[in-house]
Amino acid sequence: MALDPRTPVLVGVGQVAERPDDGVALTDRPEPVELMARALLAAARDCGPAGTGRRLLERAGSLRVMLPLSWQYVNPALLVADKLSIAPPEMACSTIGGNSPQTIAASTALAIAGGELDVALLTGAECTYTRVAARRHAERPVLPWTTQPPGTPEAVLLGTDRDPVTETERARGLDRPLRVFPLFETALRAAAAESIEAHQVKVSELWARFSQVAATNPHAWSHTAYRPEDLRTVGNDNRMIAFPYPKRMNANDRVDLGAALIMCSLAEARRAGVPDEQLVFPVAAADAHDHWFLSHRDDLCSSPAIAAAARHAFAAAGRTVDDVDHVDLYSCFPSAVQMGAEAIGLPVDDPRRPLTVTGGLGFAGGPGNNYVTHALATMTERLRSEPGSLGLVTGLGWYATKHAVGLWSSAPPPGGFRHVEPQAEVDALPQRAPGSDVEGDVTVETYTVVHDRDGRPELAIVALLSGDGRRAWGNVTDADTLQGLMGEEGCGRKARLHGDGRTDIR
Repeated sequence: MALDPRTPVLVGVGQVAERPDDGVALTDRPEPVELMARALLAAARDCGPAGTGRRLLERAGSLRVMLPLSWQYVNPALLVADKLSIAPPEMACSTIGGNSPQTIAASTALAIAGGELDVALLTGAECTYTRVAARRHAERPVLPWTTQPPGTPEAVLLGTDRDPVTETERARGLDRPLRVFPLFETALRAAAAESIEAHQVKVSELWARFSQVAATNPHAWSHTAYRPEDLRTVGNDNRMIAFPYPKRMNANDRVDLGAALIMCSLAEARRAGVPDEQLVFPVAAADAHDHWFLSHRDDLCSSPAIAAAARHAFAAAGRTVDDVDHVDLYSCFPSAVQMGAEAIGLPVDDPRRPLTVTGGLGFAGGPGNNYVTHALATMTERLRSEPGSLGLVTGLGWYATKHAVGLWSSAPPPGGFRHVEPQAEVDALPQRAPGSDVEGDVTVETYTVVHDRDGRPELAIVALLSGDGRRAWGNVTDADTLQGLMGEEGCGRKARLHGDGRTDIR
């Protein structure tokens, strides 16, 4: 089949890891932009014979960076370009969101297909391991990482930059993922009518399967294959963070990891000398967000946006979920995987088709906004090894808010790449009114119990439903109640909400 020379292709992938080394001073470890440059050089080597990747680097029309969280740069793309001695006309950077790599890869494919770009470079990296180690070191070494002077040209912004929570949600403690995703987990448990003990066993078995994949992934940060009981049992090295998640059920952002992709038109790939067996094709993609604020969502245990995005992506590709050979679902926490699998129609325990190709953010590593770049790089290797195979990759931003779904293959899509945005469909779905002014009798919908660094319960964050169906938020600090919520199901209990957020659970 003759292919359109504007067909977008992924031609090179690279992943780098700067592992802990007691023989190297913290001040000598690389910063994020250095790992980005190394990852792009690795992607260039991956493109084919010597010189192939370098030609593509030099012809890049855009360098697109996933916003690093471990260090603040004015324009990280400028620094990466300087390290590579290239000068792309466009220097861009994403907003916050784990969906960014798949979303930006899809928009890049569209730009290539439409003739707006010939070659684009996508990269990202985090060095949170080094940042945290320096902060905890007795001598507090100052990391000599790059700062850009005032007047540095700002990067082109890619993505939606919007506050993820309302003022009321933030006031009740919903200010970070490790306090929100446990709420989803508790809601999933209640919806399934499972006991706390039985649900923890099920979740630990899911997470153990992810760790087993990471153990075989040469690019993973952790190569330990955990037993389910290692993941669910609370102890000194696995303290409870926010019930029901001990530490090992959280994403591990304490990593120094980088990854990169090189995308171009088929014509540019041929011109540079990329062998056909290196080509991986974006087939179809979709992006959508759930009702933006948690207070507005119809329930806290499902994602209509993932369901709509997946359904439209499969329809655009003329394929079904049964056609997928390899899967990587975004996996910051177990609840994200369960919600994604349910929305897409994937079993969570199919030994022939694991839900990750990397091992996930808990074990392969959770480098901020850049995890999905690693997933796409690993997926590319899988697809090349099985000519004609189809891969599914999802990304997630904020609190299961922004979603990206991508289908990729080592075979070209007969109808060309297609991108869909079913946002109007999602916006029309039922939503709740927020209950910021609710007081009095309410019912517990879901909850989490946040623990301090010594593993002691200190705060419960509770989603509450009023008699007319509005969602309010409350807090509990009573020690006996906190302990009780971890031993006996709290969902469905009656409670009294006070004006300042204090909640008395009966």
